[in-house]
Amino acid sequence: MKMITKMALLACVTLMAQGAFAQEKMDSKEKTVMVGGAAMYPSKNIIENAVNSKDHTTLVAAVKAAGLVETLQGTGPFTVFAPTNEAFDKLPKGTVESLLKPENKAMLTGILTYHVVSGKWSSSDIAGLIKKGNGKAELTTVAGGKLTATMKGKDLVLTDEKGGMSMVTIKDVNQSNGVIHVVNTVLMPK
Repeated sequence: MKMITKMALLACVTLMAQGAFAQEKMDSKEKTVMVGGAAMYPSKNIIENAVNSKDHTTLVAAVKAAGLVETLQGTGPFTVFAPTNEAFDKLPKGTVESLLKPENKAMLTGILTYHVVSGKWSSSDIAGLIKKGNGKAELTTVAGGKLTATMKGKDLVLTDEKGGMSMVTIKDVNQSNGVIHVVNTVLMPK
């Protein structure tokens, strides 16, 4: 019996070591960006990465409540402006809880898809559009709304249809099906 326990323990340690080695090997091959204390892997899709960010737990809960998990695991490509938990905390008290209710799924879906643009748009791509547009670029979201992109010094700023502004705090988090840019304020459609 002791021999079986020792063998089982040895097998567990071996598997853990192999897993750590595989993770280290993955880290060395991929250029990761840290978001919410977790490495974001370009070989993983938007959802596979987002669920590991401790700064995006509200966003992940909202995506699940809206039924958008499958979509954001799809081939895309998508550009996602991902609000942090702190961004959601800026909304009036009770807003997030209300949006997560099943009867508000359509409104929640509209807000979330307002943070997504078709295609993979790096920060330099967007900066190029801004330069070409004499200081402004209009991005059409998958919800059909418009976001206005501008530069404030070296910072990329998005303005929503209600005039609210959000700054990109972490840019160019590449995914297998697009790119994420972390933003500090929830963008609101009309």
